[in-house]
Amino acid sequence: EYFGVGSQVPCGTCQEQRLQGEVVAFDCQSKMLALKCPSSSGKPNHADTLLINLQYVSEVEIINDRTEAPPPPASLNVSKLASKARTQKEKLSQACAISGPQLFQTFHKTIKECKWQEKKHIVVMEEVVITPPYQVENCKGKEGSALSHVRKIVEKHFRDVESQKIPQRPQAQQPQKEAALSS
Repeated sequence: EYFGVGSQVPCGTCQEQRLQGEVVAFDCQSKMLALKCPSSSGKPNHADTLLINLQYVSEVEIINDRTEAPPPPASLNVSKLASKARTQKEKLSQACAISGPQLFQTFHKTIKECKWQEKKHIVVMEEVVITPPYQVENCKGKEGSALSHVRKIVEKHFRDVESQKIPQRPQAQQPQKEAALSS
């Protein structure tokens, strides 16, 4: 069976959930149906898109089959999207350029057995590799105490970096507060 783009389709899932919406896309080979449904947030200009595997649907029917051709897809400003992607890539690259060496120094202070690999990966104890953007989820290696230890160090490193960003009060105000507490 084929579902035309723009058709209204209700269906019941094997979990007895009732869904209804407008067909956005259908792939016959994988039996995947994309439906545009009213927004679950209740916002009038928004919609939810549900991907439904028809192998897990108990019933499906077509209420209103669209016979005319669907409207053309909205045009995309490809140059603007490419510019945004470039900007995001540059920001990520800058963040990695800053956080990578700092994190490496943190490891090198406590664990001498760490090195750079291919000028972008940090290898710790020949067991754990940390890849950009050098976050806890970027620590890869065999599950065990080494990986757990490295993850804890990365977590603490970023906690310490974040706490250093919080502006400290001027030194002149601190004695006044201490004097007020002691009286």
